[in-house]
Amino acid sequence: MTAAQGWIRDLLMGARFALNGGRQGWTRTLLTGVGVGLGVALLLVTAALPSALTARTDRGDVRTNMSLTGPERPRPETFLIARASQEYHRKSIEGFRIQAEGPDAPAPPGLSRFPRPDEFAVSPALDALLKSADGQQLRERFGAKSFTLIGDAGLIGPGELFFYAGTDDLRTNGARYGQVQRYDAFGADDEGDPLDPVLALMVVLTFVALLMPVTVFIAAAIRFGGEQRDRRLAALRLVGADVRMVRRIAAGEALAGSVFGLGLGVLFFLVSRQLVGSQALGRRSVFPADLDPSPWLVALVAVAVPLLSVAVTLFTLRGVGIEPLGVVRAAPPAKRRIWWRLLPPLGGIALLAPLANRNSGDPARFNQGQVGTGVVLLLVGITAVLPWLVERSVSRLSRGPVSWQLAVRRLQVASGTAARLVNGVAVAVAGAIALQILFAGTESVYTSLIGVDPARAQMAVTADRQPGSDLRIEDIAAKVARAEGVTKAVALTRISAATKLPADASSVQITVGTCEALREVAVIQTCAEGDSFALTGSPNPDGSSSGIAPAAGTKLFAGGVSGDPDDGKPVEWTVPQAVRQVASRPDPDGGLNTGLLTTPSAAPRVADAQVFASVYVMLDPTVADAVENVRTATYRADPLARAYQLQYAKTNGQYDAIRAGLYIGSVLVLVLIGLSLLVAQLEQLRERARLLSSLVAFGTPRGTLCLSVLWQTALPIALALVLASAVGLALGSVLLRMTGLPVLIEWNVVLAMVGAGGALVLLVTLLSLPPLLRMMRPDGLRTE
Repeated sequence: MTAAQGWIRDLLMGARFALNGGRQGWTRTLLTGVGVGLGVALLLVTAALPSALTARTDRGDVRTNMSLTGPERPRPETFLIARASQEYHRKSIEGFRIQAEGPDAPAPPGLSRFPRPDEFAVSPALDALLKSADGQQLRERFGAKSFTLIGDAGLIGPGELFFYAGTDDLRTNGARYGQVQRYDAFGADDEGDPLDPVLALMVVLTFVALLMPVTVFIAAAIRFGGEQRDRRLAALRLVGADVRMVRRIAAGEALAGSVFGLGLGVLFFLVSRQLVGSQALGRRSVFPADLDPSPWLVALVAVAVPLLSVAVTLFTLRGVGIEPLGVVRAAPPAKRRIWWRLLPPLGGIALLAPLANRNSGDPARFNQGQVGTGVVLLLVGITAVLPWLVERSVSRLSRGPVSWQLAVRRLQVASGTAARLVNGVAVAVAGAIALQILFAGTESVYTSLIGVDPARAQMAVTADRQPGSDLRIEDIAAKVARAEGVTKAVALTRISAATKLPADASSVQITVGTCEALREVAVIQTCAEGDSFALTGSPNPDGSSSGIAPAAGTKLFAGGVSGDPDDGKPVEWTVPQAVRQVASRPDPDGGLNTGLLTTPSAAPRVADAQVFASVYVMLDPTVADAVENVRTATYRADPLARAYQLQYAKTNGQYDAIRAGLYIGSVLVLVLIGLSLLVAQLEQLRERARLLSSLVAFGTPRGTLCLSVLWQTALPIALALVLASAVGLALGSVLLRMTGLPVLIEWNVVLAMVGAGGALVLLVTLLSLPPLLRMMRPDGLRTE
């Protein structure tokens, strides 16, 4: 018989033991399969994420027109489109108002025909919101007569809130700029902005930190039922099997469990994929069909998991002497050595350290493979060092109550098993701490302070009046001011002007408003209707200038100053002789105005030109729905106007997306950790069921045994969290140094991560108490 034939024979024999080994064998195989299956399911979900994100992007591009160059004049196939997105109770609602200019206008993606005026096409999620009790105010805001549903082809996810509003009141000025654009097709080829090096670093680390715990749990699940397996292997030695043969049989048994786990993992993945459409994490959702992992990634998982099971089993048995009359492991185990366990973390530090501050002027120029390998080695180092740390720590513990002594003695006999149970938690916590430190340290880079002053206004409304439109800015301000919860609303209109046509660098901005409104953008002592002012600069102590306004008597052209006839007709206007100079003042939105200020009676009459307006709104804090009332009033006055809350800061969109991805992945990994820990805990209790029944039969109180189980979990997890905190802090500090930023550790984030890991283990222990109590019954002494 050749060596290959011997391997195949022994592997098949181990598989038969796993499948035909009675209740004990089936239970061990089932627990192994469930543990491996949970990890495989998460690996498949991760492998499917790229295709899901690509599908979301493709569907978004199909309905996007903003990067296309549309025709300048109406044709049978053209249509007008304008963004009309809304916000409702902190929910973002993306939407467009569209108007067909001819009979051949193409239907929007997800619709079979072009919406008629006053007809709304909505996503199923938005339709459900509108029909719910919470959507009553939103229904009043839209005021549509009929609704139709948008198909999947026009949505980026099943939970997306999206709409098309049919209308007949859109106007455009040649599609060169402005809110309203003219197109003859849907779809845009926009690749988006590439990630900068720091954001790319975050993406790499997020995947590494989320997938490492999964791998650790799969490796731990493969070793379920190791003690019973070793006793069975000793029996095989008694009937003539040699050491190599029993190791191959053990590998075959683990291989069968991992293959069974692969099947369960595929089943879990298919079930979770069908359920994913009804869930939204971080306001993001995907269609089940989009979770389609790449075939080569599926093949990699299918090959790697069985190979990992064989490798882990052979590595576990390397120091175990399986003899015909028993297993040497029953004797006091040899002390673990530390030197080789330090090699992985030292290798990780050696890879990451040279990248720190390599290019502080150009943050994080790094080799992604080098960074990923270094992080993996550091996290793997936790799994190598933790068994040694647990063994050394529990060997010095002795005195205490009976429950404590039972737990300590169990840990002294099987410290490796206890460490395996919490290895995944330690890796997950360490990776989470490092990523949170990196995100917290770089948040200031991707968050820009706008200079907003919410004490002066809590909301702002912006609107554009297109040439030829009969929209009056004063009407918008009046309707907003009448909304419930509004205490004040002031409007400012901005008109472009120039000393010659077409406008050049000498263009001037004319801001029109009441005296109360003008005081929001300038330091004005006295003001009356008919006054005009010239802004001279900023009142800041540094003397920074906000621009120089034209002198009194200067002849200006106001309105359509671009030279394009579609921009409206310019009107001549002379700067009043009584113009007074005033210092500019940042408006409530944080902007510093330039040019001229006038009250309405002194302003140029530009009825046929594009103007821009802002309405600053003060709210009554005692009115709960004041914000939504303003948004509703704004939409009813002008559906293209934008009402938004004033905030101190704005965060980069890519940064927000990566952070949301980390949140989604963390939730999935947290669920996996909890389920895997519960399965592992039940497996450990099953192996000790006879011992627990014996202790109860001899009079040991059940409360004492329950406390001992809690101590057996609490001690290793405490050591694991201390080690994970140290590694996470070190890794996070190195990553921040790679970005060229100072190392600032937010201890509340670290404590939150440690607390989450500890709470998870406590929850799993409490869930394992009911089966533990059942195992303490006297009938647990029965044998087959």
